[in-house]
Amino acid sequence: MSRKTAFFFDEHCLWHSAGQYALVMPVGGWVQPPAAGGLAESPESKRRFKNLMDVSGLSAALDLRSAPPATEEDLRRVHPQAYLDRFKALSDAGGGELGEHAPIGPGSYEIARLSAGLAIGAVSAVINAEVDNAYSLSRPPGHHCLPDQAMGFCCLANIAIAVEAAKARFGLERIAVVDWDVHHGNGTQAIFYERDDVLTVSLHQDACFPPGYGGYRDRGQGAGAGFNLNVPLPPGAGEATYRQAMERIVIPALERFRPQLIVVACGYDANAMDPLARMLLSSRAFRDMTRQVREAAERLCDGRLVMVHEGGYSEAYVPFCGHAVIEELAGVDTAVEDPVQALVDLQQPRGDVATFLHDSVETMARGSV
Repeated sequence: MSRKTAFFFDEHCLWHSAGQYALVMPVGGWVQPPAAGGLAESPESKRRFKNLMDVSGLSAALDLRSAPPATEEDLRRVHPQAYLDRFKALSDAGGGELGEHAPIGPGSYEIARLSAGLAIGAVSAVINAEVDNAYSLSRPPGHHCLPDQAMGFCCLANIAIAVEAAKARFGLERIAVVDWDVHHGNGTQAIFYERDDVLTVSLHQDACFPPGYGGYRDRGQGAGAGFNLNVPLPPGAGEATYRQAMERIVIPALERFRPQLIVVACGYDANAMDPLARMLLSSRAFRDMTRQVREAAERLCDGRLVMVHEGGYSEAYVPFCGHAVIEELAGVDTAVEDPVQALVDLQQPRGDVATFLHDSVETMARGSV
């Protein structure tokens, strides 16, 4: 069944530039400048994602939109003015290192405001019932950004900003954020860690980024105790493990919380081709996880579901993963086929490893109740 899906996009977001890098290493010293590409967080994975949608005909089935930048008032609900001033000054001066693994370039402040604005626009369109669900192709990403510190390519906390805007404008009392980016959503966790009105769930590769962190025992604090849930999975976990984690941990947590809106931090870096992680997912897995949260949203909150783009660094493969997600959101099938699905299937865990992974998720599921 087709659904009305809004896709929020702005070419300006793809013009965010952070200087010369080789994957995540600044060029210089022993690090040779790359012949092509540069920083892992490049515009190409996002541009190719949108281009694939255009040439497949999927874009024609969507409500394509843009949105205005987040206002200063929107930003200040999450970020202190001193941080915003520092970000703006560095951006105006031509850029530099705003935080740990968070380089920026000229104009990045304005582009980051637009990135957050797209997320706000997507949430507003869904809450106003203009569309059934929405996707925001935000860049730069946001889920690592702390209130006063950029981190991991993230300069503004896009989802947290959109959540706070929704609460201020529409009076929502319970919002759930599900983060399946392969890296822990530490910024979102920190922002809502002491609150019971926002459930934060992060499904990620254990100890990947922030380096060494898993967070299984970090469940929230004060009023927020029990409203933060981390699901750290070992490298190479594969599709069956993710499916089980969604079924046994993530979806039951949503059922208990009964949110009025679900927002997904939709990173694609758990894909099998990603240079910054090792989790062996295919486009089919992202399609399946999208179906699971979409069906949960339909049961729990009148289908109110917004997905906000986060990581994903395989320029060749992210487009197929994103395309599968949008097809599932919109209920549209195209002729696009995953060119490496069979290869990824052959790489999935088997035998004793698969049994170990299954038992590990069951242990976490018992501890999450």
